[in-house]
Amino acid sequence: MTDELENKKLFWACFIALVATSFFFGLRTVVVGELVVEFGFTQSEIGQILGVGLWPFAFSIIVFSLVIDKIGYKATAYFAIIAHTLAVIGTVYAVMNKSASGLYWSTFLVAIANGTVEAFINPIVATIYNKEKSKWLNILHAGWPAGLALGAAAAILLGGASLTLKFGVCLLPVVVYAALIAKRRFPVQERVAAGVSFRDMLKEVGAIGFFIIAWLTVMGVIQVANTILSEPMTVSVVATLIVSLIVAAGAYAFTRSMGNWMFVVILITMPFLATTELGTDGWMAALLEADFPKAAGWIFVMVSVIMTILRFYAGPIVHKFSPIGLLVISAALAIVGLIFLGIAPAGIMVIAAIVYAFGKTFLWSTTLGVVSEQFPRGGALTLNGVSAVGVLGMGIMGTPLMGLFLDEGIDRDLREQEPALHLVVDGGIRSGMFGETPSLNMAAVDALSQEDAAKLGAIVNANKKQAFFRQAMLPGFLLISYLGLFLYFKSKGGYKPIELE
Repeated sequence: MTDELENKKLFWACFIALVATSFFFGLRTVVVGELVVEFGFTQSEIGQILGVGLWPFAFSIIVFSLVIDKIGYKATAYFAIIAHTLAVIGTVYAVMNKSASGLYWSTFLVAIANGTVEAFINPIVATIYNKEKSKWLNILHAGWPAGLALGAAAAILLGGASLTLKFGVCLLPVVVYAALIAKRRFPVQERVAAGVSFRDMLKEVGAIGFFIIAWLTVMGVIQVANTILSEPMTVSVVATLIVSLIVAAGAYAFTRSMGNWMFVVILITMPFLATTELGTDGWMAALLEADFPKAAGWIFVMVSVIMTILRFYAGPIVHKFSPIGLLVISAALAIVGLIFLGIAPAGIMVIAAIVYAFGKTFLWSTTLGVVSEQFPRGGALTLNGVSAVGVLGMGIMGTPLMGLFLDEGIDRDLREQEPALHLVVDGGIRSGMFGETPSLNMAAVDALSQEDAAKLGAIVNANKKQAFFRQAMLPGFLLISYLGLFLYFKSKGGYKPIELE
């Protein structure tokens, strides 16, 4: 078998593995409303479930990025397969028994498995196609929206079937990628092949990079602990910063590096990028129900298909605009798309969703391309570290805050516009990640008359629309950051990848 043919087979094995990771995400996005009713969740609580389906990804991707060159890519892939299988079984069990904690932990395990997949697929593709990294990483990450579309379509087509069956279907793509991975041979990562030491890899991240990663990780551990403990613990921000500074000091003592400044800039942008794309994706179907109660899921599928097609043809686009230029254009389009979604009347919401799809399509995958081309000495750690920071920031702060803002907005508008109705459906104050949050009594909501249900629905839908508009601030920050990088490269004569000998 030629190396080229083996590389293609390995690439497609990685592609299907990524499809399996997002299949679960896409299906869950469509059934969010069913989960809220089934478990009686507030918007903040379902936001926490959506968040824990993403940010623990960072734990596994960081750990495996540090050791993957020692334990091997195939062993890492097998761990992901086992974790995915157990996660699907655990989710089915939790739904059958209406166990909120079981749902939380099985969703947590999905994220661990997803992070493990990312830990091996990104450095593999960057290695086998090391002359066209941005192009092939974009094509690889077409697997993410493809899986979203397939998962969402599966949930819609199963219609009134039980949640148990819907989540059970998530095992199918896991079986497929397990069969493909088992037959493949894996390459030596380009950093290792070039003789770049482990210490030099860590230098690219440096003290500042490890401070950011450590602080977000500590916050994630606190969230996990508060899920386990009957009485949530309170940890001061100062304490979390002290722990993170100790980690940063240790990193500096070992590497004598504060980190590559450009890599640090990209790290800082990642929580904003992740919430723009993944955070909004997690709420997309529920938010679109405001105007398309019966077609919201299919609009989500359409957006995901558009992203898949665009990423498959990323090569000429990257060549024309350069990776940084493409990020600038994407951030600007994402701003327009989110504002459009927030203000568009029902008749043109589909057009607004398409604009948003064009905006978010290349953000994540092109960022990975930039990191792999500008920091090849960082190996798997820099390439996967940006993804880890993205999902940590989004899952710990992004999606829970989106849910909190929805809960507070709905409660405020109900009090002001329908005080009598508010008294009926008020679920009281619940403790959340960011303090106390208002809630709805779902049993009372289900018992409302048709007239009162319409009044409540109008207020909920209005707040869902406002959520899109509020999200536009995130790509606004990205646009400023990317313009700065664009001007920097322009002053250096243009964007040029760095190659290892």
